[in-house]
Amino acid sequence: MNSFSHYMDDEYEKLFRRVNPPRVVIDNEACKNATVIRVDSANKHGILLEVVQILTDLNLIITKAYISSDGGWFMDVFNVTGQDGNKVTDEAILNFITKSLGPESCVTSPMRSVGMKQIMDHTAIELLGSDRPGLLSEVSAVLTNLNCNILNAEVWTHNARAAAVIHVNDEETGSAISDPQKLSLIKELLCNVLRGGNKKRGAKTVVTDEVTHTERRLHQMLFADRDYDRVNDNDFDEKQRPNVNVVNWSKKDYSVVTIQSKDRPKLLFDTVCTLTDMQYVVFHANIDAEGPEAYQEYYIRHIDGSPVKSDAERQRVILCLEAAIERRVSEGLMLELCTTDRVGLLSDVTRIFRENSLTVTRAEVTTKGGKAVNTFYVRGASACIVDSKTIESIRQAIGNTILQVKGCPDESKSGPQNSQTRSLFSGLFKSRSFVNFGLVKSYS
Repeated sequence: MNSFSHYMDDEYEKLFRRVNPPRVVIDNEACKNATVIRVDSANKHGILLEVVQILTDLNLIITKAYISSDGGWFMDVFNVTGQDGNKVTDEAILNFITKSLGPESCVTSPMRSVGMKQIMDHTAIELLGSDRPGLLSEVSAVLTNLNCNILNAEVWTHNARAAAVIHVNDEETGSAISDPQKLSLIKELLCNVLRGGNKKRGAKTVVTDEVTHTERRLHQMLFADRDYDRVNDNDFDEKQRPNVNVVNWSKKDYSVVTIQSKDRPKLLFDTVCTLTDMQYVVFHANIDAEGPEAYQEYYIRHIDGSPVKSDAERQRVILCLEAAIERRVSEGLMLELCTTDRVGLLSDVTRIFRENSLTVTRAEVTTKGGKAVNTFYVRGASACIVDSKTIESIRQAIGNTILQVKGCPDESKSGPQNSQTRSLFSGLFKSRSFVNFGLVKSYS
């Protein structure tokens, strides 16, 4: 009976979306310094994340956003720019947005992986374990010794835990690894590396041929691992900690989440991803990230229709959102490697880092057209600043033209200038698309 009910609900949703197809309007005239993207669509859980994911995967910067999804309809407005801070004028990108969010998107999966090729030429490996110096070097060495070529990888570390999604193929065949014995050996050896000497916290290795959204999976893995339970608050710079507040607005039966933090790329994706995975529905939201500080305000309820019910739940929401933002904070010096790709490249580079007492706090590894472009965020032993002599030694070992120092991430600016109950939702009334929703400007 339950399966039949689910089937009917799914069929009704498909019918509703066909009768009321999504509408996308892209306007380069309405705003002086940004492209305005308006999306109207039938409402469903996760649609906000879907839209934000599409814009984020196109490397667009969301400077402002107004969201409303009361009832059966979802409406939002995004002000976006390219990486250069200018309006988006590339017709290919604009057409992709229209196709991905417009009427043609009705027949696609609601949580599709944007920008990922649906190919079977690689095997995905998901890793989760205790963070320690040299971990990425050991992992890449194991894969190289097993004749696995690392095509792409993303590694996050947070609160003494490390998570990674790595795409590999067989060095000899250039295709996904299909030998069950080899797959079993990969899992066993990598799990031993991840476990290390920490017997209290578990380690996990998953090998799959499914196509997943890498950053979404990293959030899900660390969230499931409870990386938001702080081991030692001294490990994180208080200046970079976001200011998260949750209050209940009893008049409208919402919980209101406000977040003030230093702005950075993909910040909106990180917070929306976590709210969605925690089974909260965003009914209204207002985002302002035009300056160095980002202000986010969400009016939410749990998927069961209730606001935050207890102080314990409120604290959990705060900790989980803090963790979601901190996972991508780029601690350390940024190094970029660009060279011809080869098997064992990542293993060799990270071994040199380890030999020079550098710890990798985050990494993005990509290969395309025979070229490897790898970005590493590194710091010295015991979180010390990396000295210039060490960097020069590493560049000589790897190649001065191959490894570029991109500079330290920006120091945290001064804290939020206004009180944490500053209402951002008033911006909704500046948009013609959002009127007469009966929302107040502030709450207490």
